Amino acid sequence: MRVQPFNDPLPHQRRKRFFAWQVEITTRCPLSCRMCIRQGLPGWIEADMSLADFRRLVPYFDDVGTIILQGWGEPLLNNDLVPIIRAAKQGTGDSAGYRPPDVGFVTSGKGLDAHTSAALIDAGLDFIGFSLAGSSAAVHETIRMKSDFSALVNAIHTFSELQANKGATQPRSHIVYLMLRDNMRDLPLLPRLARDVGVRSIVLTNLIHVATGWQDAQRVYSCGGHNEYEEVLKETAIRARELGVHLRYPGLIARERPVCEEDPLRNLYISVSGEISPCVYLNPPASSPFKRIFCGRESAIEKVTFGNVLQESFGRVWEVDAYENFRERMRRRDTRSGTISSFLFAISGVRRKPDTRSLPDPPAPCRTCHKMLGV
Repeated sequence: MRVQPFNDPLPHQRRKRFFAWQVEITTRCPLSCRMCIRQGLPGWIEADMSLADFRRLVPYFDDVGTIILQGWGEPLLNNDLVPIIRAAKQGTGDSAGYRPPDVGFVTSGKGLDAHTSAALIDAGLDFIGFSLAGSSAAVHETIRMKSDFSALVNAIHTFSELQANKGATQPRSHIVYLMLRDNMRDLPLLPRLARDVGVRSIVLTNLIHVATGWQDAQRVYSCGGHNEYEEVLKETAIRARELGVHLRYPGLIARERPVCEEDPLRNLYISVSGEISPCVYLNPPASSPFKRIFCGRESAIEKVTFGNVLQESFGRVWEVDAYENFRERMRRRDTRSGTISSFLFAISGVRRKPDTRSLPDPPAPCRTCHKMLGV
């Protein structure tokens, strides 16, 4: 999942080297969602990142714009969540001029009570997303198994009211809605629900890692051609605009991108055990190789990691030859795309997307990832 971008630094400030680091603080989850990859991947490993291990990462955050406390689990299950947020915002205390990143996560809301909400706000949380899979209990609860729709809606409303009563402008809150064939009929109802619970931003997402036949059948995006859900998106966008709710959504028709939205040139993923990967989709906490279904075709993918930041310095991992080669493949695609775009504009005066068939191949494990299709 991609979050709201952090604010660019002021002209006199040094630009941060990294856009976002996704740091997994737990792989545990209280739900059993039908669209989760653990439904199709055996050998799931359940673990939490300790506060002590997280603090070892904090010195690196000075050069990171956003820290997403998110992996393949529910962040609220880590008992050290609040001190983890405080550590990321305050730094280690050893370095002067520490520039804290934006810090946040997405939650199922399971177990989020008023006490925890207040603690999160007071800790300095910058953004929080609430996951919904429907605008009604009947739809949401048949997809997010073990979730209580009414309890979730009440938790979001309570969070919004607490924040308003405190006069706090942070965290920025949004609703994250994973689009599936079974919940698209509920989508136009979402903007009003968001407004009623005090949330003014909605982020729609697609099902990226597909691991079961049911999940593949639930994809709402097309790997080519016409898409039947474009009108539903348009209707939802109109309702959101009328209600003053910001709506952001991905494409529904696959169009290959030079560099995927995860952007391994400026982003990375750190697993609960400290392993560094280009993105969350390349290192699930399950057996390797793991199953991936790409546009209806099944393949086996080896997990991709380049080193452990809890066992060696980040700089050493970042400069590993295999990691540099991975990034260089993406860099060449990015550079080549920019060159083609500039050429097309020069001869036609029209901005056009380059034909990605003329670009170098992406890294092997990315060739069967839906993120490369811009959805």
